[in-house]
Amino acid sequence: MQIVADVGGKPGDDCNGFCKYCYFRKVNDIKTFGCAHCLPNKIGCDQCTKGVAESGSEFRNPFEVLTEVQNTIMMQPDKSGIKANISGGGDVSCYPYLEQLITNLDQLSIKSHLGYTSGKGINDATIADRLINHGVDEVTFTIFSDKPDLRKEWLRDKNPEEALKACQTFAENAKLVAASVIIPGVNDGDILRQTCNSLEQWGAEGMILMRFANTFNEGLILGNEPILKNHESQPINEFEDLVREINKEYSFNVSGTPVCNPKTGGPFAIANDENEVFLQFIKPITGEASLITSKTAEPYLTKIFSKLDAPDVNIIPVKKEIACLITKEDLEDIDLNDLYDTVLIPGRAFVHQLDAERILSADGKDRLIARGPDTLSIDGELSNDLTDEDLIETELEQFNELADAINFFGMKVQK
Repeated sequence: MQIVADVGGKPGDDCNGFCKYCYFRKVNDIKTFGCAHCLPNKIGCDQCTKGVAESGSEFRNPFEVLTEVQNTIMMQPDKSGIKANISGGGDVSCYPYLEQLITNLDQLSIKSHLGYTSGKGINDATIADRLINHGVDEVTFTIFSDKPDLRKEWLRDKNPEEALKACQTFAENAKLVAASVIIPGVNDGDILRQTCNSLEQWGAEGMILMRFANTFNEGLILGNEPILKNHESQPINEFEDLVREINKEYSFNVSGTPVCNPKTGGPFAIANDENEVFLQFIKPITGEASLITSKTAEPYLTKIFSKLDAPDVNIIPVKKEIACLITKEDLEDIDLNDLYDTVLIPGRAFVHQLDAERILSADGKDRLIARGPDTLSIDGELSNDLTDEDLIETELEQFNELADAINFFGMKVQK
């Protein structure tokens, strides 16, 4: 079991500067979105302002972080096998008290996982040996490329050789899952395969390919698009093909975000024909509702609900490719004639209830607007440690939660 050890930090300030492709780059004023955590009559809260921009705090005192970890452990009924996932808004390799924190955790017999780090804070590769000796047994490392010149240019890494040496040490002595934001024409193709060759030789356990986002519809909701001029993102279907190709070519597991994980069949593993038998474990749909979702999720949901024999549920996709990043602007583009009297929006959508009701009832129909579950599957970057059975079990739980919401909020259908 992993518990979060949040060391804080702000993107850009506490990561030795923005990477060229960072989706927090060029953000100025933080927009007030609205979300499920806002007060009923107030649009905006920490979650949908500072939280979405990860601009909450500077690096935290290590004693404060350690105390928080200890308090979390005390609340756990089973204290065996607990690991601290060290993460924050900045790059954890830039955290000035990293060795101190990990040493203190080791003294408490707590292993450590270095959450997303690019290694930009590493100016001496021998730190990797010291961290491993004090209990770091898992690392998620944004490598981008094994070519130092590309890391220097795109990650703005001042010591790319040292960072790559540390990455190799982690791979050889701990569980290392590498990550790379794929910039078409920069670190894909032969360069990506050379990076994967190095990772395989070093003993890496996994690779996460992350699709580059450059537009509002791709997920840049902070008013900072485009991140890179004269660079186009890879279409979702082409990116999925790339993930599957690389996964076939290498011995370690390769997954992608926002799609896909070939090992588990996710996201939406229950949409796969070979898993149709599991749909019998989803509750019967007795309500009528419109489900608003992302462009990426729509084909999966349409397929699942067609197999569930739920003709009174219609799937309404917006142009946004990530459902959790849907905003009120996405709702404004929906043809209200397509909506039933009950509408469910994604649980984590950045839309306040007041805005959702105003926009989706603008044609004079007083629609009931509710929220569905936070998620309906698990993103590829979060499912590396799952089996296909784990993912299917999770999806069934989430879809049963969705079925409950449809049946509760939706108009009852006379059978």
